[in-house]
Amino acid sequence: MRAPKNRRLVISEEIREAFFENKAVVALESTVITHGLPYPDNLNTAFELEHSVRENGGVPATIAVINGIVRVGLNEAELKQLASFKGPQKISRRDLAVVMSKNQTGGTTVATTMLIAEEAGIRVFATGGIGGVHRGAELSFDVSADLVELGRTSVCVVCAGPKAVLDIPKTLEILETKGVPVISYQCDEVPAFYYRNSGCMPSARMDSTKEIANLLAHKWNLKSWPDGLCVKGGVLLVNPIAEKDELIRDVVENAISQALLEMDVTGSDVTPYLLKRVSELTNGQSRESNISLLKNNAELAAKIASDMV
Repeated sequence: MRAPKNRRLVISEEIREAFFENKAVVALESTVITHGLPYPDNLNTAFELEHSVRENGGVPATIAVINGIVRVGLNEAELKQLASFKGPQKISRRDLAVVMSKNQTGGTTVATTMLIAEEAGIRVFATGGIGGVHRGAELSFDVSADLVELGRTSVCVVCAGPKAVLDIPKTLEILETKGVPVISYQCDEVPAFYYRNSGCMPSARMDSTKEIANLLAHKWNLKSWPDGLCVKGGVLLVNPIAEKDELIRDVVENAISQALLEMDVTGSDVTPYLLKRVSELTNGQSRESNISLLKNNAELAAKIASDMV
């Protein structure tokens, strides 16, 4: 593992030691801390996610930008600082240079966490759900940068599917165009974040973490072929929410429909608004499901990363 030359990317001592000792490292994003949950739920969830990774044989590397410095692996004090920070930035690829140049603080989206993880040498990343094509995108053209990043950045993203507030069929169409394998874990359909079955089919189904680790090895190690072929780009592993934490599909869809009718924001504010409003309309049930699936994904990601080392 080489240390990046950019001094504004700081890898924690724990993560450096993990690389040296060939331990399984799992990246964790930070918009769930800065924009996904209120304080102190966000901080408690951050601790729980890191604990879930450790309990399953991995070393957690939460990624964020603090005072203009990209941090890979946050300590307890840094997690507390991020969770309680007033007015944090939501940092996608577009925003990263601006935030760094202004010495600002914020949480990294799926797209930005992916590109930083790849630069740091981390191959497996756990999150809740990816962004994608928003409902009504034929008018708004609102399509998440997460899809573009998945097409070009060689990281495996473990999630509970595209966020339920999205147009999932159109999201999967773009992923196909970008050449991103969508692998379902122990299920036949792509899950829809809060509920287990979207009605959409994955590229393939796999039932063990060893199968998934083998897939990743084949995808990214083809450069060793005699002709030098290398299939860059990400893999999306969709892991359904546990049955006990699943919400009723009609309840979720009715809440989303009402939230969309009431929505008066655009751009990067859309997803945080929709998730917050759906939580309110489901009396907090969607927030509890969100926390559950986050931990579920962190556990699975740690097991996959362990099978890769």
